[in-house]
Amino acid sequence: MVALKKILLEKDHPGIQFLKYSMCGGMALATDMITFFLIAWLVFPALTEGDFLVRIFHLQVEPVPEGIRTLNFILGNAIAFVVSNMTAYILNILFVFKSGKHNRWKELGLFYLVSGISVGLGVLIGAVLIEWFGLSTTSSYVAKAISTTLINYAARKFFIFNG
Repeated sequence: MVALKKILLEKDHPGIQFLKYSMCGGMALATDMITFFLIAWLVFPALTEGDFLVRIFHLQVEPVPEGIRTLNFILGNAIAFVVSNMTAYILNILFVFKSGKHNRWKELGLFYLVSGISVGLGVLIGAVLIEWFGLSTTSSYVAKAISTTLINYAARKFFIFNG
């Protein structure tokens, strides 16, 4: 039990830190996905009959014109971003990075700013994949998730927190 507590609280070893970052990121990603796909299904329709989750869960979706689906993709991601980014922030300060490089409000602001920029780029990529190439909402979401993960880790480690 002491060893587990030591691993959870260790913030200096780069290997353990990246492993914990990945696990916390997985939880934040799950929060983002659940929020986004519920919104894309129930609030701002953005799913198509060909989307993976629609097929697996046999969801009922109405056809939505590409332009509306693109806008709804953006809106759903914006809402999911606020929820999942707070999840990521809390998990990161508890388990991954050393807080204190900046005061709490500045740190939180920088966290959202960096995440906002990376998510904005990822959503732009996803919107282009929908609008120009007709890719599924799920494929576009995955492209967004991969690009934001890579940008966020580097920015959080080197600019926001104390390594």
